[in-house]
Amino acid sequence: MFITLEGIEGSGKSTQIRHMFDFLKKAGLRCAITREPGGTIIGRKIRTILLDPDSTLIEPATELLLYAADRVQHIREVILPLIQAGNVVICDRYFDATLAYQGYARGLDTTFIHTLHHLTCQDLGPDLTILLDLPPDIGLARAWKQLESGRRSGAESRFEKETLTFHERVRAGYLTLAAAEPDRFKIVDASQNEQQVQEHITEVLKADSRLFAGASAQKIRKYA
Repeated sequence: MFITLEGIEGSGKSTQIRHMFDFLKKAGLRCAITREPGGTIIGRKIRTILLDPDSTLIEPATELLLYAADRVQHIREVILPLIQAGNVVICDRYFDATLAYQGYARGLDTTFIHTLHHLTCQDLGPDLTILLDLPPDIGLARAWKQLESGRRSGAESRFEKETLTFHERVRAGYLTLAAAEPDRFKIVDASQNEQQVQEHITEVLKADSRLFAGASAQKIRKYA
């Protein structure tokens, strides 16, 4: 099974993905976590360009194509092999992030973004997406607190330096995507404290019978 975790900056994805991993491991499932961008050696080089605060001149289309390149490598090198090996794969950001950031926030054509995903990634999508939702002003305040304390690297702060309006468009994009696919998306209030968010996500995972029903094998037969 393929699970993705989405949300704006400061929503707590990095923290909650570790809790998800621990829960699934204790439940007896083989599990692996990964991220975008940067889930491969090549991807980490692409991530450096994308998140570098000095990359101020990067064009939206260039940004989109770099994310697509990272994803192609990630799917072939990491995601599909892990699923084929019987793992539940949890990914910190995936295609929905591209739609939210480069589509809804940057203004690129979402139909073209879907076409690009179809041509390069065979439309491989997650079985379950957990959206950590919170107001952008709260998320950005959390993110900057982590940057200032050294818990996050300032070398990866390009998106934190975007305007509040930009992040409001990202959030609105995510919520639009979630409304269009309510069966796949589960929205969690990320303005709560860490334990409350963790408990909500755990309930979402417990309620999904596919985690124990071999859905990943069906996905591999379709996309391998």
